[in-house]
Amino acid sequence: MPRSVASGEPIPAQYAPTVELEDSGAQTGFDEGILRALCDLDCGVPLMLDRIKQSMISCREVSMFFKKRAVVEDEYGRTLQKTARSAHEAYSLTDGKAGSFVTAWQSTMKLHDVIADNRLKFAARLNEMSEDLANLAKEVEKNRKATKDLATRYERALQESEMALEKAKARFDSTHEELERILLSKEGESMKDGTHNRNGGPSGKRVIGKAVAKGGMLLKGKNPASVTKQEEDARQRMSTFSDAFRKAVLETQAMRQEYFNFQLPRILRSLKECADEIDLGTQYHLSRYAFLFESIILNDGSTVAPTGGIEDGPGLKPIMESIDNRQDFKVYMQNYAIATNRPTGPRREGPWEEGFVPPNGGAANGAAPQEAYPPAIAKAMQQYPDRGRPTFGIPLEEQMIRDNVEVPRLLEKCCEAIEVYGLGSMGIFRLSGTSSKVQKLKVILDRDIDAVDLMHDEWRLDVNNVTSVLKLWLRELPEPLLTFSLYQGYIEAAKEENERLRQIQLHHRVNDLPDPNYATLKFLMGHLHKVLEHKERNGMSPYNLSVVFGPTLLGPSPTAAVNTDGQPGGGTTLQDMHWQCKVGTSLHAA
Repeated sequence: MPRSVASGEPIPAQYAPTVELEDSGAQTGFDEGILRALCDLDCGVPLMLDRIKQSMISCREVSMFFKKRAVVEDEYGRTLQKTARSAHEAYSLTDGKAGSFVTAWQSTMKLHDVIADNRLKFAARLNEMSEDLANLAKEVEKNRKATKDLATRYERALQESEMALEKAKARFDSTHEELERILLSKEGESMKDGTHNRNGGPSGKRVIGKAVAKGGMLLKGKNPASVTKQEEDARQRMSTFSDAFRKAVLETQAMRQEYFNFQLPRILRSLKECADEIDLGTQYHLSRYAFLFESIILNDGSTVAPTGGIEDGPGLKPIMESIDNRQDFKVYMQNYAIATNRPTGPRREGPWEEGFVPPNGGAANGAAPQEAYPPAIAKAMQQYPDRGRPTFGIPLEEQMIRDNVEVPRLLEKCCEAIEVYGLGSMGIFRLSGTSSKVQKLKVILDRDIDAVDLMHDEWRLDVNNVTSVLKLWLRELPEPLLTFSLYQGYIEAAKEENERLRQIQLHHRVNDLPDPNYATLKFLMGHLHKVLEHKERNGMSPYNLSVVFGPTLLGPSPTAAVNTDGQPGGGTTLQDMHWQCKVGTSLHAA
């Protein structure tokens, strides 16, 4: 137990708490040496009061800075978030490019939205710290005032006790001096009568002393009885004042001992703890601010250029580099030709170019004649007679009932070939095959799927032709694999921030699928899982697969979609593409 400096008496344990501050490099234990030094100083209390006042000013300045910085960060975050979201929504209403560009644009806006969200969270933390410091300053100011009042009361009581002691001493000294004068006066009268003095000295002249010189002669002419009465009265008063003086001395000594040995260390300890509390509290929040500031900068950096896995998507530079204008133009050209369904310029004569299948089979109505196809496709059509069991563009349930299978024949056949010779191919499913080869494979699979050997070198040497046909088959289904009716449910589930709840909701939607769709999705997910097991070789991460298959497996009804002209029908909702990809990612994870 610590002891006070003045008396060495133990200080009660309740006045010796330990100030602690977690996660700080500052020393947190109470310094007993400082307390002893303060007790030895006459100015210990005002010293601590002034120090606490300085600390409160510093604390309030830090609090004010945090508050102003929070306003700046909040305004920046809200402005950036509003800008990114409005740009995202505005693009869906324009005639801008689709394809890889719109995917990159949406990913970029999402990235900016993440940065804005990080800044808003940072602003909220700054506001919390500002409030904490302001409350800390108020609490310390309250404790400082209470302790100051306590110290003032004790000091005033001690001063009053010492003043009472001085008064008692003055009364005692005055009575003692009066008695001395009376005694000296009596002794002077005795010498006149020829008697010896009180000390047994010879009679005669002697120095009477200062008391007689000042007032002893006042008794001249008074009779001895009066002098005796004055002496008795003076002795009685001296006895009373002596007792009062002795009592005042004891009381003052007790009060001084109480104050200097117990109350002063207690008051100084309380003030030192107040100073430690506000100093360490301010330092803690400054350290926390430094950590949060560094973290927000690192978060922004990792958002723009992630260094870890691909769960959060690619960074800004890979997003921009993913724009493939060449491929986008090819897709746009084919879609434009199909959408217009008629030539816009002079009609060309002669055979179609190699590798291009005429829109709608080469005729406005009905099937195209065989000679309208490129020579390579026309030759393949001669080798594979049409069995009247088409696969492309046929409802899923109709295919499976017609063929009496649990999994569509084309899906099973393509996945088997891909798993045999394509799992290690870089960019599988992401890179497109040769257009002429893809169209040829589509035509012969549509005419006689059982006669086509996908293990043949013609298809084995470029697995992207097989993967492109598989994606084409999924896109040409009259209704997406995940169905029109469940589309909105998938989008809402994808927007759920809690990963566990998102998985549960997606499972509910999957369980609501018709049996043919459920069986097909299960088989496809099993195949994609095998692709993921070789992602180090083929580069197909969950994110890449979701970008490929999300919009393919999921789509709104034609009446709810928005085309490239911003009009209802005939397209896909650009604003939902991010959530479509997220559904794909979650299905792969499941």
